[in-house]
Amino acid sequence: MKVLYLTKYPRKGASSRLRSYQFFPLLEAAGIEVTAQSFFNEIYLNNLYAKKSNGGLLIFSFYLKRFFAIFTAFRYDKIVIEKEIFPYFFSWFEKIFFYLKIEYIVDYDDAIFHNYDLNTSKFIRFFLKNKIANVMKYSGCVMAGNSYLYEKAKNSGAKKVIKQPTVIDLEKYNCVEKSANSKVVIGWIGSPTTFKYVTALQPVFERLLLKYDIEIQIVGAKEDIGLGDAMQYILWNENTEVEAISKFDIGIMPLENTPWELGKCSYKLIQYMGCGKPVVGSAVGMNNEVIDDTKNGFLVFDDCEWYEKLSVLIENKTLRNQFGIAGRQKVAGHYNLENNFKKLLTILSNAS
Repeated sequence: MKVLYLTKYPRKGASSRLRSYQFFPLLEAAGIEVTAQSFFNEIYLNNLYAKKSNGGLLIFSFYLKRFFAIFTAFRYDKIVIEKEIFPYFFSWFEKIFFYLKIEYIVDYDDAIFHNYDLNTSKFIRFFLKNKIANVMKYSGCVMAGNSYLYEKAKNSGAKKVIKQPTVIDLEKYNCVEKSANSKVVIGWIGSPTTFKYVTALQPVFERLLLKYDIEIQIVGAKEDIGLGDAMQYILWNENTEVEAISKFDIGIMPLENTPWELGKCSYKLIQYMGCGKPVVGSAVGMNNEVIDDTKNGFLVFDDCEWYEKLSVLIENKTLRNQFGIAGRQKVAGHYNLENNFKKLLTILSNAS
């Protein structure tokens, strides 16, 4: 079988790496020939994370490259599209695939349909509000990262929808016992584009620092929020991210409560739990599925609860260990790469 992956990003982009690229070695070992064509490139990602603009000529080159790539579709047995063929353009090409009987599978780990139906531009809302629903409807199968995305696909008329969570290779995740005398570390991993959720917790961190000798470690972003030396920034690297998480004592995933966050797949929580760390997360979207409240972590609703639950875990190492063990067990059962690879094989073999 020959499969073409039309990803949104190269491997450096988290969503593409986790939803697509991490499966390629397993697919190839199973005798499947994989070709990947990303829409954006690393230059775009570097500019995005550095909050620099990407020039119009560069963006145009992405559309042109993708335009030529779709003409190779006839060479493949299956096409896997991450989210959409062309961002901010009509679903014409997905519809053409449908009428030409070129079967494609479409994959979602974000509520990108809200880029269109909730856009501030009346023009975009008018012309593209139903775009992703159409992409789902024309597909042979929709892979949905969580229940919110699953229901969107069902309501859009997709003929087949399969829930496929974002997962980790648990064999790469280690549980490291920290020394008893070390500071308790509250940790977060992400990108500059999602650091805003951490910024919102600045008052909580200030209160905690008045009472506890703790450290806050941030992996993948660097923005001063006025906490001085208590905030440590670690450069993200795919080869060292597990080592960085292993130095946490508590992993956090704050979120806003908006329709966009309902599409998120709680990957941070899964990473923390894979390393045997207790977690605290906003009671929003898929966080409610991943966190079993009071068993592997805490779900929280406001700043008062963030302060309260983090305080409980800072003071109670035994509870941190109990939560960590339970969390890793849950990841092994529900969010492990091996189990979900088997599901992917079935999807590729029987999409329609």
